[in-house]
Amino acid sequence: MASEKSPTPSFLAIDKKQVEDDRDDQTLVENLFEEGSVDPVYEAKALLLNRAVQEIGMGKYQWHLFVVAGFGWFADSVWPLLSGLILAPVVNEFQFQGPFLSLAINVGLFVGAVFWSLGCDIWGRRWSFNLTLLITGIFGLSSGGAPNLVTLASLLATLGIGVGGNMPVDSAVFLDFIPGSSQYLLTVMSIWWSIGQLFVNLIAWPLIANFSCSPTAPPGTCTRSENMGWRYLLFTLGGVTLLLWALRFFLFNLEESPRYLVGLGRDEEAIGVLQRVAAYNGSTCSLTVDQLVKAGEEALQKAGVDRDETKPRHVFSKSTNYSVDHIKALFKTRKMAFSTTLLIALWGIIGLASTLYNNFLPYLLASRGAQFGDSSYYITYRNQVILSVLGVPGAFLAGWAVEQPNSNSLLGWNCAYAFVSNIMYGVLYAVSPEVFPAKDRGTGNGLTATATRVFGILAPVIALYANLETAVPVYVSGALIIGSGILSIFLPYEPRGKASL
Repeated sequence: MASEKSPTPSFLAIDKKQVEDDRDDQTLVENLFEEGSVDPVYEAKALLLNRAVQEIGMGKYQWHLFVVAGFGWFADSVWPLLSGLILAPVVNEFQFQGPFLSLAINVGLFVGAVFWSLGCDIWGRRWSFNLTLLITGIFGLSSGGAPNLVTLASLLATLGIGVGGNMPVDSAVFLDFIPGSSQYLLTVMSIWWSIGQLFVNLIAWPLIANFSCSPTAPPGTCTRSENMGWRYLLFTLGGVTLLLWALRFFLFNLEESPRYLVGLGRDEEAIGVLQRVAAYNGSTCSLTVDQLVKAGEEALQKAGVDRDETKPRHVFSKSTNYSVDHIKALFKTRKMAFSTTLLIALWGIIGLASTLYNNFLPYLLASRGAQFGDSSYYITYRNQVILSVLGVPGAFLAGWAVEQPNSNSLLGWNCAYAFVSNIMYGVLYAVSPEVFPAKDRGTGNGLTATATRVFGILAPVIALYANLETAVPVYVSGALIIGSGILSIFLPYEPRGKASL
């Protein structure tokens, strides 16, 4: 029987200090989801975990995680851009037509998004977190030695499998360990995306401009020894990715997600994780295993379910081995189903629009730039650097960029696109994982990432039949982005100020 001095249910009270903190910021403990949309056992325990993470605070562990998880954003920014950056010199050397490199890497990204996103709900976050960068680095480094187009495309597709898992997994990992009051940092994490774009363009600019055949070289005259720039770029990026993996693997010990563990009924291990994180931060965690167990039992009683002592607790949370329940959970109520469907649609549309834009942009820059006498590799890659710089801090460089002696209006419009598109991705990459419960977050991220990659595959297919000398594909891309902006207005959940489950 509950004490008269404790009207609050026991699973909602950790200690006096935490209750007082919660009173100071009630929005952080408010449940994002409506009643019945999340498994009651998991929901009760997740609320306790949220308060425990809030009690531990934003400390050294979380800031280190911000850095190493950011490596995934970095890789996801760098490698998908690569097919466009190396396309012209590779075409000069291997003599082919059509965006086959983009098609290859997008197929790999699709496989990776499905495999790693769904997989991290099966075997946990740690394996996925540590393997994706390793696969990317190994095959990225190997692709620099490709002797022909088929080998290059195959290696790019394989590295895409590694890259495809970075964003869905890393966002889930990061969100599982930060307190609700610091969830805005998931949006700030997009700075790594912008840094990646700037880095790859800064490296590509001197390497391809100085170690490539002339863009106007006659067919069949561009040899490997005269065209090493794109290979040097792949060697460099592959080496950097392996370095980032080593920093992740050897210098940072990623703990398994406590929410994932609780979803499996492994309450003791979840408490152990929280205690180790708290010790790493020099703080404390007052949550106990008994409180988690009691929270689950009270949730079952409230839901009118008689607990069968012969069954393990995790049966009731429906999140042990992977099953269709992970997908069903994302469509459990009408509101959640609408939210999940809308997010999938948004990511699909944006996947098509952004890939279309990025695939056609090099052709457009070259054809329009030629009218101004500035279609050389130096000018083309210099402009790419200008565009990537815009994604980091703001648009103050746009005024300088459009005054340069080249195709001013085209560069100016692209500067504006680079600036606002990074804002768009920063917000979407934060909102999407926040509105999926952690026990099904890998699956939710996988569904949205899969939509992006499937439609990303369509873009180079469209390029096979489109007129590359016109700006129509760019207009289509713009229209799709505008349409996705309108759709986003109807997203039903507002995660601002609410701790994710």
